[in-house]
Amino acid sequence: MHPYALLGLAIVAEVVGTSALKLADGFTKLVPSLVVVVGYGLSFWLLAVTLKTLPIGFVYAVWAGAGVAAIALIGVFWFGESLSLSGVAGIALIIAGVVVLQLSH
Repeated sequence: MHPYALLGLAIVAEVVGTSALKLADGFTKLVPSLVVVVGYGLSFWLLAVTLKTLPIGFVYAVWAGAGVAAIALIGVFWFGESLSLSGVAGIALIIAGVVVLQLSH
């Protein structure tokens, strides 16, 4: 599988795991807690495979940045959290940083 596809799947797995972390209620709910463990485990495994062919700085920046942006949006649309103008600016800066890293790769 293409390393960028693996990276995308790693991001999805991490976002699912982090979303479930909110639902796990301090690991007091079994099913969301299991989703956290599986999501993070799968994400790290996919990252490890991705790192066979892509540079670690780039991979981690994309994984972390995309995860932060996705979780912020999920917080707003799924969990009813607010997002300030400075939060939107922060997400835009993360995306800009990932684009700059991609251009230098």
